[in-house]
Amino acid sequence: MKYLRFILVLTVFSVFTAVLYAAADDCENGVCPVPTVNETGEPVYAIVSPVGYHAVEMIKQSPRLDTLKGKKIALVGGSFMASVTHNELKSLILKEYPDAEVYMFREVGSAGSFSVFGQTAQTKAFQNRLKELKIDAVIAGNCGCGLCTTKETGSAIAAEYAGIPAVCVGAPAFIAQIHSTGTNRGVPVLRAAEYPGAFASHSEEELCRNTREKVWPRVIDALTKPVTDDEIAEYAAAGKRPYDEVVYTGTFDEVREFCDVNGWTDGLPIVPPTRAAVGEYLRFTPYRGADVLGVFAAAYRECTVYTVAANAVMAGVPKEFMPICVALTKALGNGNWRRPLSSTHGWSPYAWVNGPLARQLGIDCGQGMISDTENKALGRFIDFMMLNLGGYYIKENRMGTFGYLTPFVFAEDEEACRRVGWTPHHVTLGYDMSASTVTASSALLWGNNVTPATDDFERVASLMAFDITEKQQNGLGNTNPQVYRTVLITEPVAAILARGAESKSALEDVLIERARRPLFMRAYANYWANTGSVQSNRYTFDEYYERLWCNPDEEAALTDTPEWMAGITEKPRIETIATMRKGQTAFILAGDGDRNKFMTIPGGSPVTVKIELPENWDNLTAPLGYEPLGGFVLK
Repeated sequence: MKYLRFILVLTVFSVFTAVLYAAADDCENGVCPVPTVNETGEPVYAIVSPVGYHAVEMIKQSPRLDTLKGKKIALVGGSFMASVTHNELKSLILKEYPDAEVYMFREVGSAGSFSVFGQTAQTKAFQNRLKELKIDAVIAGNCGCGLCTTKETGSAIAAEYAGIPAVCVGAPAFIAQIHSTGTNRGVPVLRAAEYPGAFASHSEEELCRNTREKVWPRVIDALTKPVTDDEIAEYAAAGKRPYDEVVYTGTFDEVREFCDVNGWTDGLPIVPPTRAAVGEYLRFTPYRGADVLGVFAAAYRECTVYTVAANAVMAGVPKEFMPICVALTKALGNGNWRRPLSSTHGWSPYAWVNGPLARQLGIDCGQGMISDTENKALGRFIDFMMLNLGGYYIKENRMGTFGYLTPFVFAEDEEACRRVGWTPHHVTLGYDMSASTVTASSALLWGNNVTPATDDFERVASLMAFDITEKQQNGLGNTNPQVYRTVLITEPVAAILARGAESKSALEDVLIERARRPLFMRAYANYWANTGSVQSNRYTFDEYYERLWCNPDEEAALTDTPEWMAGITEKPRIETIATMRKGQTAFILAGDGDRNKFMTIPGGSPVTVKIELPENWDNLTAPLGYEPLGGFVLK
């Protein structure tokens, strides 16, 4: 566990630092100066930690069971072929312990994702049901994706909080996430029973055999062997420290190695987060270093403005960008935005900036914008924010199957908005034109560009509708029927669209009507590429198609055949579903102003945060060569 590794390494180097300080002759009031060079003349740096304190108090877990003989056991969950594996577990329990009682999915329910800041009604109902049935142990599963692991472990965590021993069944890659999810939510040791492989890729026979031979012995051990001090030390290291404590002193290379070993970096060189550097960054916020912005999942770490500044320093973000970094960090408090960032589908965080601050600081909104040097530094800050402030670790609780895009940041071209007659994004949300905001979102892909070869509004709108139906959440659009998207539009294309849609909202209405997807395509994707369990052993394709047709969430209807499909079918009307819902699509003017392009980015729910500046902002930025902020406010 990375947090434990931090504690161990910190202990070693705290001793080193203490010895170094003790050698100084001019310590006053317990504060000793840090030498600027070592014995060989190399510069040395005294750095602070970019990681907040884990703020969740650990519960005392109840003793494990002596035996399952005569016990009441609940098998809960339902993800990743649990209908097969849980039924096999039930058979095994009753075969070995005939006097045991087993309760299944529908008899007990589930807790959903567990929150340490106030349990949901679903979690409380689940715990009450466990007590009502006098359940002695809970087996939860199956954990086979990043989001499902958070959901399925919720039932096990809720059981442990209710004093009931629990175990989670999970695929190999998700065992570490099971442990860390439990620890982050206050359970010192959340035990796991490993299933060997990917659930949905195995036949029913393989599922039963693996459950019988591999999972079942591990379930028995997890529920009956006492929790040891060694396990607690491995998974639930704890200890609070001052937010501005110097945690290590060394040369540039030593500091880099120390941060790499602790899992604080992306593996590339960093700027050492010294007290002096962090203090300089704090000047550019209206906050004090000790101010707490929140306690953020996944690690439930207390996040001070000081730790935000430490990460901004490390990422190489210019100090005057610090207010944007604070606003981006606040976005971590929005669960709708944050929740999918651990998914195996690789939702990558990104953001765009609106308002006069973007123009004053020169955040790029033009050709090559996300590759601009300072824009890239802000993107790197998002990576560090996810890692050190949120506690998201690759292969532990950020489970993207093929990894993640590097986070990216850009600005909306608000002057282009003014020229075509549309309002900037933050103004559409009710913010004043003089306000500055950052909007954090998540992307499931980057590209491809569409190049409308026409100046006809109807044709361009149809092309955009076509592209939107192609850009769904997850592969082939096999999950939600209507999804969040950001559409990037260059000014030449926006000017054409503005002739037929007087506002972004009016354009959205046009596209909602046109962006319809054939129900057959939707059913085929959801049937054969379901993100959870195999459907072909439960329904025929025709039965599944009918289920989607009758599901109100799909908004299925008999509609005119989409224009771009006229050559595929001779039917003038076909059964389609809606791919858009009002308020889910952000239209952002940006990119090369001399190119006719737009690009659809499907992803997760965006969150917009107002950027707060200190009262003396102009005085702070003037020595850096910036003109006053008021000169960048558009009318």
